[in-house]
Amino acid sequence: MRSTSPPGKPLALLTAAVVAAGVLTACGGGSGGDPNTVKVAFIKDTNSRVTVRDDYVALVARQFEQAHPGKKVKLIPVQASENDYYTKIQQMMRSPKTAPDVVYEDTFLISSDITAGLLRPLDPQLASWADWRQFEPAAKAAARGQDGKTYGVPDGTDTRGLWFNRKVFAKAGLPADWHPRTWDEVLDAARTIKRKVRGVIPLNVFTGKGAGEAAVMQGFEMLLYGTGPDQLYDPAAKKWVIGTRGFKDSLRFLDTVYKEKLGPEVSDALSPNIQTSVAAELLPEQKLAIDLDGSWLGQQWQPTGGGNPWPQWAGTLGQAPFPTQTGAPPGRVSLAGGWTWSIPARAPRPELAWQLIKTFQTRAHALDWCLRGAQIAVRKDVAADPRYLKAVPGVGFFTGLVEVSRYRPALPEYPRVAAAIGEATESVTAGDATPEQAAARYDDTVRSLVGGAVVDKP
Repeated sequence: MRSTSPPGKPLALLTAAVVAAGVLTACGGGSGGDPNTVKVAFIKDTNSRVTVRDDYVALVARQFEQAHPGKKVKLIPVQASENDYYTKIQQMMRSPKTAPDVVYEDTFLISSDITAGLLRPLDPQLASWADWRQFEPAAKAAARGQDGKTYGVPDGTDTRGLWFNRKVFAKAGLPADWHPRTWDEVLDAARTIKRKVRGVIPLNVFTGKGAGEAAVMQGFEMLLYGTGPDQLYDPAAKKWVIGTRGFKDSLRFLDTVYKEKLGPEVSDALSPNIQTSVAAELLPEQKLAIDLDGSWLGQQWQPTGGGNPWPQWAGTLGQAPFPTQTGAPPGRVSLAGGWTWSIPARAPRPELAWQLIKTFQTRAHALDWCLRGAQIAVRKDVAADPRYLKAVPGVGFFTGLVEVSRYRPALPEYPRVAAAIGEATESVTAGDATPEQAAARYDDTVRSLVGGAVVDKP
């Protein structure tokens, strides 16, 4: 994997220099009222051995300091599950005493944080920033509020599909170029593996409250968005959609996976550690045959900073699009998400924060992050770069899913609706409710959350 480190300074040496310099401090202690120190809060992987994001942020911070003599960067890595990270940064942003200057925002949460008054619009800065023209319109829209203003600069996007182990497939007599056309074909492959290959979990689909948005987005919504036209939200009517057959069918798929014991043990599937377990153990140890997951998985297995080096992964794992329920056009489903660099409304040093965000999002640094983090590029110049196209195995496949990818409703109510989806999937997975019962409870919850802004499509 190629790096954009300055000539003559290999990445490993530069990262070591950052640590040795001692200018970048960890969470705790704060920067007080120092006008020359900019604080950056970002999520740290729950697997401590994975340092891809940490290394990248430290590298950019060091280069920022070199380019701005007298300025310092204080890193605030928050090691937590995604749900806990969201809670932590919201708490931090509510007070000028604790608000960072720059915060790493999941596009899942950005709309509700805008509504809560926690983020600062960046339109005046973006208007005079020539690089903004390089960003794809869909990526820009992901950081835009309902007021039409933009509240963050995206650093990449992601798509979702099926990862499958070719060696396990060979043992089960399944094709190396597997390309399921329907949900039934996915389930049939899992059933074949269960019959023919011992000691291997046939299929993982994230579910329940523990996995948070991973269960909602790359689990349930990957199913729902392949069932037909009735989705979570009707933008024309400006109403949330409830009562659909597709919602129930998606829960029935999960019910089948766990009732037939095609997935992980229920206790493992509902654990907050399931994502780390899948990436760090089950896939590398070849104990999982099929995983419905994101384009970024490869970053876990990089030789530097990945935490779980697995040189053989590119030859072992194949990728396939997740199909629509019955094979209806376009025949494949993907959800796209991503993260942005944003400035809290109560940031003490917004001007310095903007300079740091621009440093994060130079062409060179944007390319570097896509190469390290197995990200899907949102800058046109990065997407066209040969180094990007050749860097991470499978990047071409996952980039090709952008054209069919759907986005979550960019609405302040979405996080609460997503929590209700997590409740529904958990109750079905645990066997506490039938798909019909869980769907009915979800409908009631959404009605209570959004009042009359619902449309019932039985």
